[in-house]
Amino acid sequence: MKDIQNMRDPRNIKIDKVGVKNITYPIVVLDKENGYQHTIATIDMYVSLSQENKATHMSRFVEILHKNQSMINMKNFPKILKEMLELLDAESAHLDIRFPYFVKKEAPVTKKPSYMEYQCGVCGSMDSPGEMKEFKVYVSVPINTLCPCSKEISAYGAHNQRGIVKVCVKFKKFFWIEDLIDIVEDSASTEIYSLLKREDEKFITERAYENPKFVEDVVRDIAERLSKDENIKWFSIEAENFESIHNHSAYAYLEIENKGGQL
Repeated sequence: MKDIQNMRDPRNIKIDKVGVKNITYPIVVLDKENGYQHTIATIDMYVSLSQENKATHMSRFVEILHKNQSMINMKNFPKILKEMLELLDAESAHLDIRFPYFVKKEAPVTKKPSYMEYQCGVCGSMDSPGEMKEFKVYVSVPINTLCPCSKEISAYGAHNQRGIVKVCVKFKKFFWIEDLIDIVEDSASTEIYSLLKREDEKFITERAYENPKFVEDVVRDIAERLSKDENIKWFSIEAENFESIHNHSAYAYLEIENKGGQL
């Protein structure tokens, strides 16, 4: 049959990214406790298109994805990008994989087990013939914070709220997503749990009261921890508190080229 995609385009204009967006697909990712975990990913796959070609071959993206879906992680991510370059005859390839990741957590007092969901992702790009241009891993972690100002000015009590912290890192060698999640949760007033009994709720609320944090405190505490890790080359931290007594969110963001403990 006639291959329309390979026909020459007369406009002579290169396109930076062409491909498929928001593919929902089952994948398997590495799990620190269990070895691996099945989950459902949302995936964007793009390549550059030369000025000579009319269009790319969309089906080839899904072919590559299906070939590698049995284990997708930061170790084989460059391999998938290289396959995209070669199969689609492109100068550059881009890949973004976002997925829910589940970690079993025990309630702090009763030790009741439940699963916490974290939104995670891996994204990157590669130039031909196989040189990584960018490679990042990111996690979104729900947290709880108690307002230091509210505690200071109130005769009793203080407002607290749930928040989301998104951390994105560039790194030198493999690390576990769970370790990054732990750093974020350790920097909050308290962690968030899926299951809490009364004894656990008492512990959590009292712990938050003794550990008040602004969004500024959260991003700075995380930055201090990450800056001491020589494996982390660059990071960004974004914290948003969904304020419980204000009609707005509190927000803080920073990004740092890591210089080995020097902020």
